[in-house]
Amino acid sequence: MSLSRFLAAITAIAATLAPSAHAQRATNLHARTAGELADLCAANLRGGLGDAEVNYCHGFAQGAVDVMLHDAGEKKPFCFPSPTPTRTETLGQFVRWVRADSSHASLPAAGGLYQFLTERYPCNR
Repeated sequence: MSLSRFLAAITAIAATLAPSAHAQRATNLHARTAGELADLCAANLRGGLGDAEVNYCHGFAQGAVDVMLHDAGEKKPFCFPSPTPTRTETLGQFVRWVRADSSHASLPAAGGLYQFLTERYPCNR
């Protein structure tokens, strides 16, 4: 799958995750960049919108991974080890990856997640 097709699919998924105008309250959660996604993933669960931000992060990531793996066919772009790390562990690593290199923060959210996963969990071919 081409990167542009992948990003288009993730953008469509992200649009379905965004709250409807009726459901919006004090905020509109979104993650256009890897930095914004990392901020949502690292939200404080004890304050304000932390639960909503972390839930958005997890939903975005799960949808992105599902599309990445489904559209890849036999040649997967990344391979989780066995035992598979939890989503929370993996997204914590993603946050550290984004924050370790400022150039990662400006990547598109789905593209940054894709780059992280392919670097962190390469398939042994």
